[in-house]
Amino acid sequence: MRRKGVPNITIANRFKISRQAVSRALLVMDGKIETALREMAKANQIAVEAIDTERGVLLGRSIPFRTAAIVLVSEKHGVQVWYEHEGDCGACQRYAECIGLLWDYAAELGIRLEKTADPTKMADELFEKVKAMV
Repeated sequence: MRRKGVPNITIANRFKISRQAVSRALLVMDGKIETALREMAKANQIAVEAIDTERGVLLGRSIPFRTAAIVLVSEKHGVQVWYEHEGDCGACQRYAECIGLLWDYAAELGIRLEKTADPTKMADELFEKVKAMV
């Protein structure tokens, strides 16, 4: 709800709890999200450049691959790592899966992507828009 911009008081009213309870829960959640993002970055040797716990996004740079990387916490897909690269999407067995993931991530973050059949172009556009947000 917070990702969608719903105010704490509205969340509190919906669940019939205090605004302070919502604030405390969000602080705990932010800590857990930051821990998950940092652990995933560490496991994948990603140097952290910026973190947005509210959106569940970590921007960084892959040390072994020498490229930009994004770690995302997705409601639908869990924690994922994406690396900036030029893919050969037409020959990839995960073509449809990647397009679906990219559309889902964009929707969760409130980002509008241009329609394209190329997951690499979609990922590039998503990377740029996420970088501008964080």
